[in-house]
Amino acid sequence: MCPNFDVVIVGGGVVGSAIARELARYKLTIAVLEKNLDVCMETSGRNTGVVHGGFAYDAGSLKARLCVQGNRMMGELSEELGFAFRRCGKVLVGNTEAEYQSLLKTLRQGEQNGVRGLRMVDGKELHALVPSVEGRFALYSPDSGIVDSFGLTIALAENAAANGVRYFLGREVRNIRRADGSWYVEAGGGVCCQARWVINAAGLGAKRISDLLGITGYHVVASKDDYIILDNRLGDLVPMPIYTVPSNTYMGIHVSCTTDGNVLLGPTAETSDNFSYYGTEQKNLDMLYESAMALWPHFTRGDYIRTYSGILPKLVDEEGKIQDFKIEIRDQQAPHAVNLVGIESPGLTASTPIAKMVVEMVKERERLERNPAFIPERKEPKPFRLMTKEEQAEAVRKNPDYGELVCRCQQVSKAEILRAIHNPIGARTMVSVKYRSRAMMGRCQGGYCQMRIARLLEEEAHLKDTELTYERPGSWLFTGKVRGEEQ
Repeated sequence: MCPNFDVVIVGGGVVGSAIARELARYKLTIAVLEKNLDVCMETSGRNTGVVHGGFAYDAGSLKARLCVQGNRMMGELSEELGFAFRRCGKVLVGNTEAEYQSLLKTLRQGEQNGVRGLRMVDGKELHALVPSVEGRFALYSPDSGIVDSFGLTIALAENAAANGVRYFLGREVRNIRRADGSWYVEAGGGVCCQARWVINAAGLGAKRISDLLGITGYHVVASKDDYIILDNRLGDLVPMPIYTVPSNTYMGIHVSCTTDGNVLLGPTAETSDNFSYYGTEQKNLDMLYESAMALWPHFTRGDYIRTYSGILPKLVDEEGKIQDFKIEIRDQQAPHAVNLVGIESPGLTASTPIAKMVVEMVKERERLERNPAFIPERKEPKPFRLMTKEEQAEAVRKNPDYGELVCRCQQVSKAEILRAIHNPIGARTMVSVKYRSRAMMGRCQGGYCQMRIARLLEEEAHLKDTELTYERPGSWLFTGKVRGEEQ
């Protein structure tokens, strides 16, 4: 027996969760099937967290229009949902006449797209904006910014769940079929859902889901991006993301700040047909070092604290040219199915406008009744590390668990770990706790706190030690005991 929903969304990343939240504004029963054990394990969480201005995309494209809309609404969205966002600006730095002309072209394209405040700055103003940067001039985008990409994705998902959306984590879709006017979606773990509507927001898996819906012929390639995370002692030297002059297909190496004070170097952007390999290659890290050093020579390899990679699903034509977002309903081929393919950058920035567009497409085909009980706000307590001494003392007085620091690097209290474990969507991995609390994100990368978090997960989520996973299905922390129990 398949439970019946009005809408099943395949994919719970930033776009799928934004769609879930927007649909929760209406009287609908909604399910989200996510193959990973949390909602930001792939493209949504593996990026630079830059809120793009919208000048890098072809005039008239969906990428341009939805990016500009998403940029403008990000501040209000962060206030509603309680995730970190800073409109810090961004510079694209150049040195040659050819680069100057390229930036002028980008500026004109940005103006066509409706980007506000774009202007060229000379070397003097560039160094006033970013004293540590090397360059003769730059294109300055004051409306660009940075966002906690984990926080944004989690906030959308948890607010959707609080408004009645059901999340099924670790449930990869295996088959989709249509019968008697309904969709039947079968997923791992024996989950089967019947629905009036299916929405394909599967990101890296969108082509496969599109094929299952009967919409075939798309060609999607993986663009693998390697990054280096630098220690937050360098954070004050990067007040805004620093970019090189972009090419037609690649934005180039960035030196980017984060909402938590670290500095990121990357990405590398290698085309691949592998949608699941997240290893980082030494040759790529060496290239990042050399390229970033030419732009911003203020770090050493001793400042590395971690490397990571992300994968973007790029929709391309027969000649390999990158295409615009594909957001469609094919009423004859796949009625009551919204198909999203090639949602890469700027998908993070554009996630909520994409969701609103999807809702409007559904509303063109049936009447949706508003949900008067919808609550748009998600209140998150201030992180303990950001509280004043007086606020910390008051927090400890009200809840003694604030008085126990589990992660010393990031000053994360036991109270915050417990809140992360008891999240609304039921995520239960070590990384799920990490992304919600910042524990294990410091210089020691969990060397001090990881085992304490594992113990709390066992106690609070009632898990056995052999059931604890780090991030993905099968990433077990323990498979048994090294020695028997002491007698």
